[in-house]
Amino acid sequence: MADKTQLALLTSGVDAWNAWRAANADVRPELSDLHLYGLDLVGADLVGANLRKADLRGTNLSDALLIGADLEGANFFRAVLDRADLAGANLIDAQFLRGDQLVAARNWQSTYRALDLACGAPIPHRSDRH
Repeated sequence: MADKTQLALLTSGVDAWNAWRAANADVRPELSDLHLYGLDLVGADLVGANLRKADLRGTNLSDALLIGADLEGANFFRAVLDRADLAGANLIDAQFLRGDQLVAARNWQSTYRALDLACGAPIPHRSDRH
């Protein structure tokens, strides 16, 4: 379940969010099912975040750290992923995610994603998927 305190921090700005993340590196951000559309999250530290079914329509995630993030079922309509680090992220059932958005990110080849987003790279096998 989403954490409203974390949401307030995230919407207050990336600098405040990243400072909180640095001080709370052991806390997994819980941002699932939230409406985050249109936010400027350039450079946000979202490592390991639970963003399942998050509404990311029009969100700018350029240079964001999404390493190991759970983005299953998230809505990426018109989201910007330029240079975002997606290493090991879960993109299964992501909505409106296109190949050109994906390949604009870094480490997209190691994401768990649908076959239509293979983009010429093998899709890693995920044995711990629930």
